[in-house]
Amino acid sequence: MTATPTGLPARRARLARWVLALTMGFGTLAARAATDPAIPEPQQVMVEVSQRLFAALDAHRADIRRDPQAVLPLVDEIVLPHFDVDYATQLILAQHWRAATAEQRLHFVDAFYHALLRTYGGALADATADRLRILPFRGDPDAPQVTVRTEVTRQSGAVVPVEYRLHRTAGGWKAFDVVIEGISYVRNYRTDLDAEISARGLDAVIRRIEAQGVSVPRTEPRGP
Repeated sequence: MTATPTGLPARRARLARWVLALTMGFGTLAARAATDPAIPEPQQVMVEVSQRLFAALDAHRADIRRDPQAVLPLVDEIVLPHFDVDYATQLILAQHWRAATAEQRLHFVDAFYHALLRTYGGALADATADRLRILPFRGDPDAPQVTVRTEVTRQSGAVVPVEYRLHRTAGGWKAFDVVIEGISYVRNYRTDLDAEISARGLDAVIRRIEAQGVSVPRTEPRGP
């Protein structure tokens, strides 16, 4: 498999599609961990991220409301280390990843990141920690890949199932997809982009994303 290009824009870009969903979902995991020492390791990873992330969001809400890009340092420091960004991006681009040059990969993830930030970034300021219910863990915590299931209550009162797909890596458990109401972000964007890239080429799609943004998935995290 071709090595993934490094660099902050690329690493940020491959996380952006999950950031809002994750901030919706991490909140009350920390409270459960304090009373349940047997919580499986994949969930414990989410607990540790949640404690840091919501503290940081609480401290910077006004800044994020004024400028969504103010969330970037928080993502880089707190969320980024816990995602297998290389794997997720390769899943989204699929065969186009293998055909792309290193420069095209970097340009794609940078364009995609900024487009998602314009779509979702401002809502991060309103993500709170009190609307999540973690469901009982199913499956084998020693398996190479697991799903952590949660339910998020939106401001409207609607309860939304949100699943986090994680797999075991040399660096520990890392997430690579978020599934909201049965819609996988990785699969959704892969489907949306595949035909366009095949028809127009990756460079044209990158330019289009830079100018017009990305389509919102059928089920998107509109806020906590």
